[in-house]
Amino acid sequence: MTQPTAFSAAGDTTAPEWWRSAVIYQIYPRSFADANGDGVGDLAGIASRMDALENLGVDAVWLSPFMRSPQKDAGYDVTDYMSVDPLFGTIDDFDAMLASAHQRGIKVIVDLVPNHSSDTHEWFIEALAAAPGSPERGRYLFRDGKGENGELPPNNWESVFGGPAWTRTTNPDGTPGEWFLHLFDSTQPDFDWTNPEVREMFRGVLRFWLDRGVDGFRVDVAHGMIKAEGLPDYTPNPGGGSMGGDDFEVPYWGQEGVHEIYRDWHKVLAEYEGDRVLAAEAWINPLSKMAKWVRPDEMHQAFNFPYLETAWDAQALRPVIDESLEAFGAVGAPATWVLSNHDVVRHASRLALTAENPQGHGIGPKSPGQPMREVGLQRARAASAFMLALPGGAYMYQGEELGLPEVINLPDEARQDPTWFRTNGERYGRDGCRVPLPWEPGTTAYGFNTTGEAWLPQPDDWDDYSRAAQQGVAGSTLTMYTTALELRKRLDLGLGSVTWVEDLPDTVIGFRNGDVIVLGNTATTDWEIPAELAELPVLLASTTIAGNILPGDATIWLQA
Repeated sequence: MTQPTAFSAAGDTTAPEWWRSAVIYQIYPRSFADANGDGVGDLAGIASRMDALENLGVDAVWLSPFMRSPQKDAGYDVTDYMSVDPLFGTIDDFDAMLASAHQRGIKVIVDLVPNHSSDTHEWFIEALAAAPGSPERGRYLFRDGKGENGELPPNNWESVFGGPAWTRTTNPDGTPGEWFLHLFDSTQPDFDWTNPEVREMFRGVLRFWLDRGVDGFRVDVAHGMIKAEGLPDYTPNPGGGSMGGDDFEVPYWGQEGVHEIYRDWHKVLAEYEGDRVLAAEAWINPLSKMAKWVRPDEMHQAFNFPYLETAWDAQALRPVIDESLEAFGAVGAPATWVLSNHDVVRHASRLALTAENPQGHGIGPKSPGQPMREVGLQRARAASAFMLALPGGAYMYQGEELGLPEVINLPDEARQDPTWFRTNGERYGRDGCRVPLPWEPGTTAYGFNTTGEAWLPQPDDWDDYSRAAQQGVAGSTLTMYTTALELRKRLDLGLGSVTWVEDLPDTVIGFRNGDVIVLGNTATTDWEIPAELAELPVLLASTTIAGNILPGDATIWLQA
């Protein structure tokens, strides 16, 4: 019933570095835990909840941006790359949080945003004050406009957040000036990475945080930074995601020049002891092209967005897993697996949507194909149990271990995502996956803080989702995750390989990894497990199992 697969997901494991098999937990700092009660999570809050992460069993945490920023895009608009925004605390708070994690054997990865800065960065302020063609403007992408008087943007590129990717400046005398490029919000001007000054500045940023002891960097928009020469016009594929992923050439995504940057960064990390990691946020198709980001002298991991975007469907899952194993294994890198993050609809809701929902659009009360909460949770638990048995690296997004759904009914006036404003409410954006976490039931702000303040309003029915309500409770989502992570580590699944179980129905997918056989039923109907498998001991199940029946939307781990 089995057939070998050519590659293990961990790549070259002669001396496996920690990141080859790690479970990495994404912390969105403003929504994790709030120590000072101002309604926004902070570094002290993270430190205060580190025991929960140790008990969960994760190997590392990745912190979304906490550097100084005006917070126009939740910290992805950086003013100072070598400081902590007062919203989240101080550099001493960061050091204390880092020490707290390291004391528990948890690595810390920080988010780095190199494609663009905030428009309040001192370099951009200097650029606006300087003349066209000046060295100050040369750090960013300023261009003359088209048209008789330069009244048209330099090209037709669109912002990821909607609207044009260019904004025109005003000269000191009040006349219209040059245009500057911003692939995201107009408050996030793109750096010109052909400029040596930009490259040297970021080497300094890397060393600043490495000197403090961080274990690596998640690189935001790692497929950006380099733009095609001449900045040619480009019309995106209407069915593509806003962050790229088209199978054909895009002049501002996936340009070959980015690889030179990461070879340089790889050398910087190699100056430091320990296995420091570069993880790429690169929305690139196909996977064989994404694997370029993790060649031996470049980055170490790349988020597997094709896997994230795959439906809970046996016939769709197997080819993307095979492609991942082959593409990443061919360059000696680990495959990675991920189902949720701060930019996508939480998979406890996304897997139950019945209408198209392009990445970044979000869902709200008027979105088509509204998910059914019970179905979504059932599928999410099954998909998570399946994913966590795969070899390689696995990423979790805070709250998924609680089964949190997307928050759909946020009041319009509470929304803060730039996507909502730049599309005049046409797209809801990403606020629904960023609502502060519930820690304790029946308490102020569910224990997020003691004041009841929250930068995004929490639903009034989250008591049962809270961590305290699920801790140690048989059958809870938290217990399932904790058990899965313990088994994954004890049985060394992260450094294993995939051997497919054959002769299964089209709606069932199964594989063997070491001494574990994993079966996932992606149908909505029950499936009778074959006798030779049904007699094996059950290690983990995403739902209640009775006899030899695997319910629809369920995953089971069997002791081989």
